[in-house]
Amino acid sequence: MSTPLVVGIAGGTASGKTTVAKKVLTALSGYAVAFIDQDAYYKEMADLSPEERREVNFDHPDAFDTELMVRHISELKAGRAIEKPIYDFVAYARRPETKLIQPADVVIIEGILVLHLQPVRELCEMKIFVDAEDDVRIIRRLIRDIKDRGRDFDRVVEQYFRSVRPMHMGFVEPSKRHADIIVPQGGDNEVAIQMLVDAIRARLQARR
Repeated sequence: MSTPLVVGIAGGTASGKTTVAKKVLTALSGYAVAFIDQDAYYKEMADLSPEERREVNFDHPDAFDTELMVRHISELKAGRAIEKPIYDFVAYARRPETKLIQPADVVIIEGILVLHLQPVRELCEMKIFVDAEDDVRIIRRLIRDIKDRGRDFDRVVEQYFRSVRPMHMGFVEPSKRHADIIVPQGGDNEVAIQMLVDAIRARLQARR
């Protein structure tokens, strides 16, 4: 297997990054695709109490184990499998089990700070930023965090204004300048996603 094409997909919270990544993955039938979500690489916080974990700024670069993430991406680029962590959003902690990720033709890395973190960004051959309006993102985040992550309304709103919004303005939004392609309207922009898929296919075919 040749060296995989590494595609970084960044954007604000609930902008549609995961939707875009999954649509790209589905469209690349015939190719092996490895999916790496940055959320899986939150630092281990087993030494903190549940109350202390809830107060961590999860949108700051320091919340992530970037060293491990970079090592894992490098291993995949070298054609070696990895054991990706699994993060439990309800418990604010990593699960004891891991997920085996095999080498692939394409490695998709998705997360809010993928384009901000230089060591990660430098491993990406294609850099994508998924954009969406702020009001759309906060509504999506409210629905997701309450339904899927066991949060309550007041908690989600408090966290948004305390850390999510400031970190978005400080780190996520400025990272847009590193993008090769910007996908407006998040995962609903079928035209932009198809153009992205076509660009990836062209890169892959050129390697054959």
